Amino acid sequence: MADAREERENEMLALASIYDEDVFRRAESDDQGEVHLCLDLPPDFKLVFQGVEQTHAISFLPPFVLKFELPEDYPSSSPPIFTLRSKWLQKTQLSALCKRLDELWEENEGCVVLFTWIQFLKEEALGFLEIQSPLLVVTHGNTQHKSKATGSSTKQEGVTQEDTPDSCLDPRAIVDLDHEHDLAAQLLDFNEEQWQKVFNLKMLNCGICFMEKLGADCLYFKICNHVYCNECMAEYFTIQIRDGNVQCLSCPEPKCTSGATPEQVKKLVGEAEFARYDRLLLQSSLDGMPDVVYCPRTVCRTAVMLEPETKLAICPACKFAFCHVCNRGYHGVSACEAKIEDLLALRDEYLSASPDEKAFMEQRYGKHVIQKIVEESYSREWLKDNCKSCPFCGTNIQKVDGCNKMTCSSCKQYFCWICLNMLPRADPYGHFRNRSSPCFNQLFQGMDVDDAQDEGFWIDEDEI
Repeated sequence: MADAREERENEMLALASIYDEDVFRRAESDDQGEVHLCLDLPPDFKLVFQGVEQTHAISFLPPFVLKFELPEDYPSSSPPIFTLRSKWLQKTQLSALCKRLDELWEENEGCVVLFTWIQFLKEEALGFLEIQSPLLVVTHGNTQHKSKATGSSTKQEGVTQEDTPDSCLDPRAIVDLDHEHDLAAQLLDFNEEQWQKVFNLKMLNCGICFMEKLGADCLYFKICNHVYCNECMAEYFTIQIRDGNVQCLSCPEPKCTSGATPEQVKKLVGEAEFARYDRLLLQSSLDGMPDVVYCPRTVCRTAVMLEPETKLAICPACKFAFCHVCNRGYHGVSACEAKIEDLLALRDEYLSASPDEKAFMEQRYGKHVIQKIVEESYSREWLKDNCKSCPFCGTNIQKVDGCNKMTCSSCKQYFCWICLNMLPRADPYGHFRNRSSPCFNQLFQGMDVDDAQDEGFWIDEDEI
């Protein structure tokens, strides 16, 4: 019995010296422990999830957990008492592994067997279960299992846990199903975490300063596989953010378009720079969304989501109701009273647009509204070039010929065509005789001499 205890102790000490603490964990009881085993996956191993065509290249899968207890008569007579747990294998597969562990004990009866079990699970389990790439991740209700993309990945081809009699399932086989989290997300997250741990321990050359740095001090662009040290990338990101180039936080390699994630940017820049980056990135994203506008109040400028088939927009911050076409207070079904500059800009944008862009503008503003804007813009442009507004009533007045003393056709107010000042009804021409007036002696300014003679009116120099 003393020899058996010594063999057990020696085996435990040997395992502790071979494996790290995150792999082999000895319990407080000398004869108990557990082993966390990540399988050695072949290069270019891939996962594919049911219902999704995209494949995911992975290097790590969540570990098996072999929990064991060594009885008093181990290894002379009895095998270790154990359970085998896994997140991603179905119970039939785990049961097959448990049976194989029993067979290995029988082949090595009387000898310590834990190391043999560990090596089998780590190096041979994939082949034993006939698991190949790409590995299909399948979900059936609350039961999740895996198979090859072209069939079953185990010797029990076409058999699922639901179809297997309980007598064929080993009670030592335990499936760790987490119903609160998606299995696919768990597998990808675990692979990412393990990959990052390995990357952090590598020595790598920075593509900017060409210094050799530890992976933990470097930034890796996954799409292009380029690596740069954190110090160089922090300076690069900070300069781009201060210049407002938040869309340019990509790999510095020429012609490379791999972009940095917000998490990578946050890790390398200060709080102020990241806050500016976050704000500019949000604004840039909103600017690219056709159903988002900004509150026209200069003290607010909050983003506003547009409702379909209506011009009404209500700012969620200041509650200002406005027309998103003209950016003025909401005017119901009345036409927008836009500035001539705004109408011209919208008209030019529409006339120069492609057929698809025109269709989008017609859908956004309404085809009738667009046509009316085009017509009204031409009318307003003509009025701006050929007419002036009466200074009293605002009526548009066109001057075809005659002197610069004008009479409004609407309100009959006299006014000067040059300076648009209203003229007294008693002596409207006094404005042109007054030496202090900016329009002194300009009554016929802009007229041909023959036209002036036809007017039959000349200012007497003696009167001046």
